[in-house]
Amino acid sequence: MVLSKSMKGNYHRFLLIFLLLFCAGLVCAQTPIGHGPDGPGPRDWWYTLERGKQMFRRGDYGNALLAFEDARRQRQAMYERMERDLIDLLSIYEVRRMNDSLDWVERYIEERHYTRAGEALRELYYRIPRENFKNSATAALNALGTLKEYPEAEHWIGETYLVEGELSLALNQFQKALVMQNLMENPGYATELLYKIAAIRRVRQEYNEMERILLSVLSTDRLWSSEEESSSTGTELLPGTSPSFAKQAMARTLENNGIDRFITLYRYSHDESAHAHRLLGFYYYVSGRHARAQEHLMFAFLIQNTVIIDEVKRRRFDYAFTSLEALGPEITRNPVLADYAEKNEYYKTAYYLGASLYSSGKNNAAISIWNFLAGQNSAGEWQRRAQSQLQSPHVERGLELQ
Repeated sequence: MVLSKSMKGNYHRFLLIFLLLFCAGLVCAQTPIGHGPDGPGPRDWWYTLERGKQMFRRGDYGNALLAFEDARRQRQAMYERMERDLIDLLSIYEVRRMNDSLDWVERYIEERHYTRAGEALRELYYRIPRENFKNSATAALNALGTLKEYPEAEHWIGETYLVEGELSLALNQFQKALVMQNLMENPGYATELLYKIAAIRRVRQEYNEMERILLSVLSTDRLWSSEEESSSTGTELLPGTSPSFAKQAMARTLENNGIDRFITLYRYSHDESAHAHRLLGFYYYVSGRHARAQEHLMFAFLIQNTVIIDEVKRRRFDYAFTSLEALGPEITRNPVLADYAEKNEYYKTAYYLGASLYSSGKNNAAISIWNFLAGQNSAGEWQRRAQSQLQSPHVERGLELQ
C-alpha cells in the first residue's frame, strides 16, 4: 500500500509518540517510588528519616520537619498493614482452634501460603527475638502493634523544634520518644534524650525537674548507684568493697592527701555520667549544698582525667601520671584533649571542686586544685579566679546556674 505524504507524516508522529511513552514507562518502572501498592515498605521510613537528617544538617528545618513526620507516618502505615494481615490470619476458624500456639500458626502459614502474614512475623522476629513470645501468637500480635511507634522520628522532630526555639514542643517530643525507649535501636539513645530534657529544664530554670532527670541518668552509674542495687548486680569497684565504701575512701583521699594523690590512686571510666555529675555539682554549689556538690564534682573531675590520661597513654605507652601540673601541658599541646577540656568544662569543674572543698572546710585540698589552675594559661577565667582565691581564699557565693 502506498502512503501519501500527509499519511506518512502522521504515521511517523504516531510512532514517535509511542516510543516516547514506551520509554517513559520503562523509566517509571525502574525508578524507586515512596512505597508500593500495599503501602510503605520496610526501608521507606528509614530512608525518609535519613533524608530529613540531611535537610536538618543543611539548615532546611521546614522540609526536615516534614520528612520526619512522613517517616513516622510511613512506619506506622507499614506496621498497621502487617498487624491487619496477622489479625486476619488469626481470625480464621481453623487458626483460632490452635490454642494460641505460635508453632502451629507458623506451620499453617507455610502450608497454606499466607505470604503476607509470614512477612509480618519475619519482620517482627527481626525486631524482637521470637523466644520473647513464649510460643504465644497473641503475644506476637501485641508486640507487632508496638512497633508502629517510631522513637527516632519523634526525637528528630524534637530536635527541629528545639533549634527553632520551640522549647515546650521539643520537650514534649523528647519525652514521647523516651517513653518508647524499648524500641530504640541504639541503647545509648535514652541517656541522650534524658540529657536533652535536662538541658531544656535548665534553660527554663526548672531546676527541681532538671535535678530529677540528671539523678535518673546516674542510676546506671555502677559506682554511684545505691549499695544494695550495686551489690545485687555485682558491680563493686573492687572485690570485697561496696560502692559506698569506695566513695568514702575516694573522698578521704582527696580531702586528706590532695588532688594529685587522688588521681594517682583512682581511675573511673564512665563518660556518659560525667555531664550529669558536673551539672549537679554546679547546681548544688549554687544552691549552697557544698558537700553534695563536692561528691558530684569529684566524680566528674575523676572521669574527665581518666579520659585524658587514657588518651595520653594511647599515644605514649610509657606515660605515667605524676601530677596535674605535669598533665597540663599534655592537654595544651594535644588538639583533641584541648577540645575535650573546653567542651567538657574541665577547668570550671576543677575550680568548683576546689570551691566546694573549701566551703566544706577542706582547705588544703582546695588549695592543691587552685594551685594547678593558677599555672594553666589555657584555663582563662578559671586561672584568674584561682589566682584570686590563692591570694584571698573565701567561700564564693553562687549566683545562677550557667
